[in-house]
Amino acid sequence: MDFYDFKSAFFVGVFMAFMIGPVFFMLIKTSILKGARAAISFDIGVILGDISFMLIAYFGSRSLLEKIKDDPRLFLIGGLVLIVYGLITYLEKNNKKEAKAPDVMLLESNNYLKLLFKGFFLNFINIGVLAFWLGLIVVIGPTYDMNPKYLVWYFGTVIVGYAITDLGKILLAKQLKSKLTPLVIYRIKRGMGVLLIVFGAVLMLKGFIPKSKIDNLIEKVESTD
Repeated sequence: MDFYDFKSAFFVGVFMAFMIGPVFFMLIKTSILKGARAAISFDIGVILGDISFMLIAYFGSRSLLEKIKDDPRLFLIGGLVLIVYGLITYLEKNNKKEAKAPDVMLLESNNYLKLLFKGFFLNFINIGVLAFWLGLIVVIGPTYDMNPKYLVWYFGTVIVGYAITDLGKILLAKQLKSKLTPLVIYRIKRGMGVLLIVFGAVLMLKGFIPKSKIDNLIEKVESTD
């Protein structure tokens, strides 16, 4: 993996951290009402949920990906998954209602282990997260010839980008909450949906373009740098 791959993986993590949903708002509310340590415990649970989905997606699709990793139809599958996920994000009817979710009850003392499990299960019950990881692994896995070492580095960097961004959200929780009006949330979520649809469409186009042409184009771009 080179610096470009690390940068790409890091920004995928940042992108994921700003996917508006129940986990996003619960993290901010936990930080405001219970403090940064409680929010970090909650976020660790969320990240463990992501890692669990990542492993399920990887081992669940590995045998299939090994067989068709050089098949251009793989890009069609990965692109289609991202487009469907993007459409669901764009068309979701609850976009304007999520900010009005009930506040977390403020307790006298924090049960950090309980918050960790709460973050894990809140993330784990969201099947859309599994769909996102599956689409990403379908696209990224064959790029590195399903090499476990490279995939660990790539997805580890994604998680680091996600965690650092979440830490920033925790520290800026009060400012973020005041600015997240229903209209802003609506626009952000639809924007995220559009981006996923565009990324999915680009991947599907790769399925129709011979790999040799893509490699030649990359070589030309690198030679001009």
